[in-house]
Amino acid sequence: MDSSGVDSASEEEYATQSKILKDFMSIPSIDKAWIFNSGSGPQAMVAMSQANLLANKKRKFMLSGLISKESNQSVNFHWAPFPTEMTGASAFVPSPSGLKLLVIRNPEKESPTKFEIWSSSQLEKEFHIPQKVHGSVYVDGWFEGISWNSDETLVAYVAEAPARTKPTFDHLGYYKKEKSLDKDIGSWEGQGDWEEEWGEAYAGKKQPSLFVINVDSGEVEHIRGVPRSISVGQVIWSPNSKGSAQYLVFVGWLGDKRKFGIKYCNNRPCAIYAVRHKEPKDDSNKAFPIHNLTKSIGSGYSPRFSKDGKFLLFLSAKTAVESGAHWVAESLHKIKWPSDGKLTESTDIVDLIQVVNCPDDGCFPGLYGTGLLSDPWLSNGHTLMMSSYWRSFRVILSLNLLSGELSRVSPNDSDYSWSILALDGDDIVAVSSSPVSVPEIKYGKKVIDPAGKSSWQWSNIQKPIFKCSEKVTLGLSSLQFKILTVPVSNVSECLTEGAKKPIEAIYVSSSKPKENGKCDPLVVVIHGGPHSVATCSFSKSLAYLSSIGYSLLNVNYRGSLGFGKEALQSLSGNVGSQDVNDVLSAVDHAIEMGLADPSRITLIGGSHGGFLATHLIGQAPDKFVAAAARNPVCNFASLVGITDTPDWCFFQAYGDQNHYTEAPSPEDMSRFHQVSPISHISKVKTPTLFILGTMDLRVPISNGLQYMRALKEKGVEVKVLVFPNDNHPLDRPQTDYESFLNIAVWFNKYCKL
Repeated sequence: MDSSGVDSASEEEYATQSKILKDFMSIPSIDKAWIFNSGSGPQAMVAMSQANLLANKKRKFMLSGLISKESNQSVNFHWAPFPTEMTGASAFVPSPSGLKLLVIRNPEKESPTKFEIWSSSQLEKEFHIPQKVHGSVYVDGWFEGISWNSDETLVAYVAEAPARTKPTFDHLGYYKKEKSLDKDIGSWEGQGDWEEEWGEAYAGKKQPSLFVINVDSGEVEHIRGVPRSISVGQVIWSPNSKGSAQYLVFVGWLGDKRKFGIKYCNNRPCAIYAVRHKEPKDDSNKAFPIHNLTKSIGSGYSPRFSKDGKFLLFLSAKTAVESGAHWVAESLHKIKWPSDGKLTESTDIVDLIQVVNCPDDGCFPGLYGTGLLSDPWLSNGHTLMMSSYWRSFRVILSLNLLSGELSRVSPNDSDYSWSILALDGDDIVAVSSSPVSVPEIKYGKKVIDPAGKSSWQWSNIQKPIFKCSEKVTLGLSSLQFKILTVPVSNVSECLTEGAKKPIEAIYVSSSKPKENGKCDPLVVVIHGGPHSVATCSFSKSLAYLSSIGYSLLNVNYRGSLGFGKEALQSLSGNVGSQDVNDVLSAVDHAIEMGLADPSRITLIGGSHGGFLATHLIGQAPDKFVAAAARNPVCNFASLVGITDTPDWCFFQAYGDQNHYTEAPSPEDMSRFHQVSPISHISKVKTPTLFILGTMDLRVPISNGLQYMRALKEKGVEVKVLVFPNDNHPLDRPQTDYESFLNIAVWFNKYCKL
């Protein structure tokens, strides 16, 4: 055994597995796409990313191609010979015409933020915005909003407001007045008043604010009139109508009382606001009033204007705000936008898609994790395209605003997941994948049959966007998957109809004949949230586990997105029991069907999935031969005072918002212990691998370490990996790589692979 504690046999296995895993981790991801009309026809730009293990960052690059539509209805993408790496780019946003490209480079430490304006052949402008103007631009996908105006002279965006002035003291320790110009070498800066941040993934982020930059002059305007109590995000420009004022429309979250963690939490109250953008004739010091356009609904985000500019559409998570569940079904609404640009204090909100309580089999379950393009409209101006979760799939939907007809655009008979990337006029560019198939670009055209009925015809792109290594191709070629429908156990009369319906689990296995009828070892995969969902889409890390000889059972327990409101909300107040029973039902179902060897079952989960993994090894101590828990919730009682979402602990324990307090009572602490995995620790004997991130603000590292030490105290075999610079997702390239390398070796050890 060497100084690292690894014996020669294990060292050899690490070496072997790392070569396979490296190939899977090198598979690129397709992130975004844009389509522009050029003189030679439609032009595609595809933003992609790939793990850069050496730098421990994602390598971002852009691939361009010309789209040709052949006479036989086939479509081909003529890709450029090589992609262009976007080194150091935090965001790249093409202008509406496609003639300009904005590249934003956020600073390292105290450096300025860089804005670059590119034309088709060269860099046209470069501006450096110092920290005294604003900090980093938000490119997080939630507060993020980067929007060109219609004549492509201005860009609105969200950036961190300049830090408040801190007190300064001279070399004697005397307080220096704020406007003192003395710059004594011996002076030093104090800390000043503490300000709350937005929690997990937003360390150092306190005040997302609204700015506009002139792309010709580089002049930056900090939009006045928005109070500091409102954090801003998702800004867009209102339509540019002659003779009427132009507005900036944005989402605002109140953070005056307390800033609860906002990442993965759409239950935070928010509203859509509008503020008039000043014109050259206006007084430069004048602040226009802001208008709350969604006062009556409690939640409004993802604003989009209709093609004719007459309506403003938006999504709402009002059900989450009202119930306290951290992620639930969304609804879609619209309000009229005044043609004269004069906003009134009251707006009538029209419902377009409402929450579905209990969907019939095969029917629309509601909107979940809805993805809207910046311009989501077909050319008729009344057909809206979007992506959403539908049970164990991601699908593409269309909504006809005139008829109200909602249609599934991605193929009904497809067992892949689909997401919309861009619109090419009335055609769709999408990405599709499955647990055993890497992402591929698909092209959809609307066709009319002889009877006059329309449908979507999908074709593969003749030249795929990337090629996998032989190891990956060979490993995936021998895999198959299917959806298992699992009846729930212990169905009581007090349950709603939606909560009585079967759950689903995605089963991935080898397609090769079994030797002596023996099943491969099974990895039970449990998603977090709990209000999240496992979909039939590609995961590099899970595909790697499948390729080295494991079957997978990815369980969508009640509480998962995409199955209707009743099934989701049935978990409230029942965590640690209902979700545990659902996972056990899925495992038993797989065993009964002959899909799993009961002596070789392992499990893996992160966050709430880690909560379930540690619950399961306590409640079913003889079921699993090994477990891996990533940043697991193990003890609500010790978590509630240190997490950025203490309300989550109360809601999951009690099932409502009424019990929340900053000062939990002894009764609360007793309830927290009762629903936590640590209450079952005396029964645990499963060898468990813990993977923890020191920077995690959602489930701080002490929660997992406490549980691990308790297992160690009672003699259970444990292994711990700690990543000092990782937060909750544990998704930095080196972290992801080392985590799954160790998971594979850990499981191999106990499954005797």
